[in-house]
Amino acid sequence: MDETDYIIVGAGSAGCVLAERLSANGRHKVTVLEAGGSDRRFYIHMPLGYGKLFYDPAVNWLYKTEPDPGLAGNRDHWPRGRVLGGSSSINAMVYIRGHKADYDDWGRDNPGWGWDDCLTAYKKMEHCEAGADDWRGCDGPLFVSANKSGLHPLVEHFIDACGEGGLPENPDFNGTRQEGAGVYQMTIRNGRRNSAARAFLRPAMKRSNVRVITGAMVTRVLVEDGRAVGVAYTRGGQPQVLRAKGEVILAGGAINSPQLLQLSGIGPGGLLQSLGLPVLRDNPNVGDHLSDHQGVNYTWSMNVPTYNDALRPWWGKLRAGMEYLLFRGGPLAKSINHAGGFFRTRADLDRPNMQLYFQAFSTLIPRDGERPVLSPDPWSGMSIGLSNCRPTSRGHIRLRSADPGEHPVITANAFSTNHDVEEMLAAVKYLRHIAAQPALARLIREELRPGPEVVSDEALIADFRARSGTVYHPSCTCRMGPDAATSVVDARLRVHGVAGLRVIDASAFPTIIAGNTNAPAMLMGWKGADLVLADAR
Repeated sequence: MDETDYIIVGAGSAGCVLAERLSANGRHKVTVLEAGGSDRRFYIHMPLGYGKLFYDPAVNWLYKTEPDPGLAGNRDHWPRGRVLGGSSSINAMVYIRGHKADYDDWGRDNPGWGWDDCLTAYKKMEHCEAGADDWRGCDGPLFVSANKSGLHPLVEHFIDACGEGGLPENPDFNGTRQEGAGVYQMTIRNGRRNSAARAFLRPAMKRSNVRVITGAMVTRVLVEDGRAVGVAYTRGGQPQVLRAKGEVILAGGAINSPQLLQLSGIGPGGLLQSLGLPVLRDNPNVGDHLSDHQGVNYTWSMNVPTYNDALRPWWGKLRAGMEYLLFRGGPLAKSINHAGGFFRTRADLDRPNMQLYFQAFSTLIPRDGERPVLSPDPWSGMSIGLSNCRPTSRGHIRLRSADPGEHPVITANAFSTNHDVEEMLAAVKYLRHIAAQPALARLIREELRPGPEVVSDEALIADFRARSGTVYHPSCTCRMGPDAATSVVDARLRVHGVAGLRVIDASAFPTIIAGNTNAPAMLMGWKGADLVLADAR
């Protein structure tokens, strides 16, 4: 039996921030339990090395969805970080906050979560390389790269083509507006991944009041007389118990947090009873409302060199490796998504509903056991991807059994609404619109995927159903809201009906944010820590 003030379950994007902020005043003992291991791995810290982590069980939960009718019956691969830093240690490092109106939607039912409140927190959290202004901060612990140097020459052509097609350049997607095309900011510092572990957890671990236990698989939240008092976990095959004098905070993300609540008897009563689990709190919203962004790439062969030419041959790999090791530069020092943008599929929409990703490479030839970022096709290739920002399709997370080690059932329900199908159809047509603009058209040899023969609406829909998949932004499965009939946690991130228990991670999003979700997941940790400390006074 062991005891601490605060237990944080999960050292992911939110959990790392929580550990730093809850321990900063020195008055509280904070213990972080992480099922994975250390992040001290070369391919974690080398930015483009995330391709090597895509199927690596040492750092990745390697989840699979159920066969999805919306994805032509495919089972989608869902990588999630199982390592210090969580998914911030294996992601593509694009830093996007989301649209101002997304947060105003949050704040409508959840006091303290409107845009003004969240902007204040973001400015305190960030150290923006481009400097401070009314929208950005530069005194926080999280360094955000402006990503202005070392870009592939095709980036300029992509941005020019977007402008020719009616989507103007945007110098800062986290600034005054989101719509437009431009260069992506990155969680990269001095040529190394700037994960939540590097920015927040590692500094916190230097304090005497912080303890991080890796290889600790939490199996149950301990609840006594309606209050969470600790957790049970296994480490090295041995059962352990850790009690909390303060609170238990779940920060395992959109899959692990609802899974642990259900294992602890908090979730859909019928499901729990069918698995032989006691029902402490019947709440069918636990694991429900699963939201995720779905994406697809269009690919072209080019008349000019791309990263395929630089990274495919052995001598190219050697040169890139030496450039990185000696100077922390070159293509290995960046994400492959150098640029992108946000656009509307209809002029009457009040905000962008689609996100673009520009990649000066192509990977149509698959490679077993590895996402082929480091092994592109043997020709000059280019891809432009997109994902939907506000899908209306909803899935769910459900226990498969009472065994904590068994992966839960993940039902994504991608493209299960007409709305999502119709806007994706309009969006893929827009990809061809961009490629047809003079700035890119003169450099393109031919369209490879889906190919010029795929023209009709029916064929385009069949193609994106067959080739789409997650862009790794699951959220909302322990959603925030004022009413336990429709949510799991309240605006202070406290689990409805259970004292001393909070969920502080992307699962608590009321609705999905338009854009990459790592920044708002860290925001949850930042603001969530404020709430915990305020309630401890």
